Amino acid sequence: MEYDKHAYEPFAVTVDLAVLTVRDGALHVLLVERGQEPYTGRWALPGGFLLPDESAETAARRELAEETGLRDLPGLGLEQLRTYSEPGRDPRMRVVSVAFTALLPDAPEPRGGGDAARARWVPYGRTEPLAFDHDRILADAHVSVGARLENTLVATAFCPPEFTLAELRQVYESVWDTPLDGPNFRRKVLATPGFVEPVPGAARLTGGRGKPAALYRAGTATALHPPLLRPSPEGRTA
Repeated sequence: MEYDKHAYEPFAVTVDLAVLTVRDGALHVLLVERGQEPYTGRWALPGGFLLPDESAETAARRELAEETGLRDLPGLGLEQLRTYSEPGRDPRMRVVSVAFTALLPDAPEPRGGGDAARARWVPYGRTEPLAFDHDRILADAHVSVGARLENTLVATAFCPPEFTLAELRQVYESVWDTPLDGPNFRRKVLATPGFVEPVPGAARLTGGRGKPAALYRAGTATALHPPLLRPSPEGRTA
C-alpha cells in the first residue's frame, strides 16, 4: 500500500529549555517574557520552533542564544528531558515539544532578544504561573537535575576551586530544597571514592568558634558509587 502523507494532519515541533543554576545560595531558573501571542507578557521557558534543517539540540542552543543572549557556554551540558505531546498544549495548533534541561554553573546575566521581551534568572518556586505547560516541564526538570546530583560530581562545579564540605552541602540543599544533616553528609561524601580530594594543609575560617574547616577540591570520579541519595519524603536524611 502506497504511503499517503496527506492522510495525517501536520503538526509543529518545538524545543523548550529548563536551565537552572545556583545563585546566592538558592536555585534559580532562566525565564523569558513572551513578546508576542499567545501569552504576550507571560513568563515562559526559552524555546521555539524547530527549523527544517535542524536537530532538536541545535534548535535548543539557537533559541537559547536568540532569546537570552547565552551562547558558547562551556558549562552548558544540555540533556534531553522528555517529549511533551498532549493535544491542546499550544492554542495555535498541534505542537509537540522536545524539552531539554541543564544545570549551569557560573551563569551570566541574560538579555531578552528574538521573541522574548526580557530574560532573567528567577528563584525556583517563586515564579508566577508560566505560559503553555511550562510549569510541568520545569517541575520535571527539577526532579531530573536533583537526580543528577545524586549520581555525579556536578555539585562541585558550583563551589570555589577549593571548598569546605559545608559549601558543598549548601549546593545540595539549594537544589533539593531540603536541609541536610551535616555530620551525615560529611561521612557519606568522604566515604565515596573519588568524590572530593583534601587540599593538604589548607583550611578556612568559618566564623564560628570551632576550628577552621578543611578544604577540598573536586575528585576524579566520573560517577558516584554509591550515589548520594536525597532525603526521602518520610524524612530520611542524607
